Amino acid sequence: MHINPGQAFAPVPQDVWEYRVGGYQVCEKWLKDRRERRLDLDDIRTYCRIVTALKLTIDVQREIDALYPEAEDSPLSPIDPLT
Repeated sequence: MHINPGQAFAPVPQDVWEYRVGGYQVCEKWLKDRRERRLDLDDIRTYCRIVTALKLTIDVQREIDALYPEAEDSPLSPIDPLT
């Protein structure tokens, strides 16, 4: 992802770049909110952490999606609150 002709964040996987929360592309929104600002080292570290967290989130969501059909086929019995 190029933020100007001389700076870029790379590699940002396409699925991370396109990840949305509340209708917003997270990575793009974070950068847009800082438009016209020079990013300092803390900003760069924060952005890298965001990208990493989103990648891990996507991986976990894929694992859940893969397991869901099995869970749907064999739901747990209701828990008796009196026992």
